[in-house]
Amino acid sequence: MSLDDLQADIEDEYTDLGDEVGVSLDRETRNELAMLNAAFDPDDTDELLRRAVHMLFQSAVETGNLTFHLRSEYDVTYDEYLSGMTYDEMTGGNQFPQQQQKDDRRYQF
Repeated sequence: MSLDDLQADIEDEYTDLGDEVGVSLDRETRNELAMLNAAFDPDDTDELLRRAVHMLFQSAVETGNLTFHLRSEYDVTYDEYLSGMTYDEMTGGNQFPQQQQKDDRRYQF
């Protein structure tokens, strides 16, 4: 997979999500959400869920967890995704490929 594959998958997922997502809650999640609603008294529960997604995303970025999963699946990092190019493309590493053949003649006189 590549940076282009990641971009295409993100666009597909974004389209599939639409504006609203129906989420079923297990007992523990419902209890925790009720506690957060009582404590923070948001205008609606949706606001807490939006905050939760933001916090999970930020945590995954800061801990490197997101990059780990992106590297495993797409062989790119989050920084590469943000810049729109891989590290090799940034540093020019793919502009001047090294010869793969062994050249012993350069040490002969």
